[in-house]
Amino acid sequence: MKIDRFLQAALVGFTLAAAGVIPATAETLSIMTGTASSPLSVPMNRAVVVESDTPFAELSIANPAIADISTLSDRTIYVLGKAPGRTTLTLLGPDGRLITNVDVQVAPDVAEFKERLRQILPGEAVEVRTANDGIVLSGVVSSIAKLDRALDLAERYAPNRVSNLMQVGGQQQVMLKVRFAEMARSVSKKLGSQVVGSGAGGDYGVVASGINGSGSLTSGAGGLIGGAFSIGNLALDVTLEALETKGLVRTLAEPNLTTLSGQEATFLAGGEFPIPVVQDNSNGNNNITVEFKPFGVELKFTPRVVDKDLINIEMNAAVSAIDPTNAFVSDGLSIPAFTRRETTTTIEIRDGESFAIAGLLQDDFVDNTANIPWLGDVPVLGALFRSADYRRKQTELVIIVTPHLVSPIRGDYYALPTDRVRPPTESELFLFGQTAAAKKAGGPAAAEVARQDFRGSYGYVME
Repeated sequence: MKIDRFLQAALVGFTLAAAGVIPATAETLSIMTGTASSPLSVPMNRAVVVESDTPFAELSIANPAIADISTLSDRTIYVLGKAPGRTTLTLLGPDGRLITNVDVQVAPDVAEFKERLRQILPGEAVEVRTANDGIVLSGVVSSIAKLDRALDLAERYAPNRVSNLMQVGGQQQVMLKVRFAEMARSVSKKLGSQVVGSGAGGDYGVVASGINGSGSLTSGAGGLIGGAFSIGNLALDVTLEALETKGLVRTLAEPNLTTLSGQEATFLAGGEFPIPVVQDNSNGNNNITVEFKPFGVELKFTPRVVDKDLINIEMNAAVSAIDPTNAFVSDGLSIPAFTRRETTTTIEIRDGESFAIAGLLQDDFVDNTANIPWLGDVPVLGALFRSADYRRKQTELVIIVTPHLVSPIRGDYYALPTDRVRPPTESELFLFGQTAAAKKAGGPAAAEVARQDFRGSYGYVME
């Protein structure tokens, strides 16, 4: 009898070794006759050796599809996990009495998964548990990217059976600071002339200029220089027009916007312009409706905190303005056009760093010359019969973005632009001519800003 049991134990051991199953440390059952002892946890596709304090004569498993059992002696049992689930192991004594019932719980083997998780995400406090035939992940990770990696790895061990209870720690709110800077320079120069002569044969004139259709120099268009002289019976009246204009426009906008990682945020500082739109109805008549087109400083972005202070940003930024010079006119209806600078991009940048995501340098050059044939080609004197028009316009635009990881603070520590000034009293206004008076500091925020000594022009931002 002992030889048969020895051979059976050897056969079971050989089978487990061939299958690559490594027995775990033996567990000792606490015998509680007639009742169930503590549950026995067995990893799937692995075996556990169980030793009993009391010899048994017979044992059975309620669901052989979940766990398989083999006896090595009257006190030792091999339990092999086959499929996730729970079943009952029953032990009977030589007299047929019940020794104990053991709850056997078979769960997926997560030992290898835990090891791989530690290799891929070192230092992350991810807890791994089993639930029925699935895996439960909990704990706190440092970024959304690492959370996604843990979920992807878990899906390979338990496809479609992964429960995510993990949380992302650290700062997950992003403030995006965008600076729009645009410089527009323009130069225009004109030179033209008008020569009028009179003699015995009557009056006659020669015009070579940017002159109106009536044949006279444009009134008020620029500097007019005139002179008259005569040669014998011929009297000449010469008028020169010289015009030079220069222009410089500076545009700067700095919108700031805060949102949660992974959430979209939008910002508009400007307005909406009504535009009439013709629509056909069922009666064949045209109805005019109004659609509103936004203009101003527009910002739309979606940040994602990739790892600690590394931020991925999808953004759309635009600056637009009404341009009446390029208006559409039809049947007395004038619809102005819009000038627009827009960029759509995706960048990856660290907290506090800056990126110039867009730049534009536009240089328009126009040089026109008009002259009277033959007369305009005469050296020196030909300048009286020739006009020149020179125009140049340069536009330079740059858009710079700077993200910051932010966290909220107490509301009374914020200072508003209105915290530093208050409306003047009647005596301050009428007697002293003050348009605003300094507000006394009060409250915890007394705001340190309110204590500062601002001089010069009023405003929130001082340069």
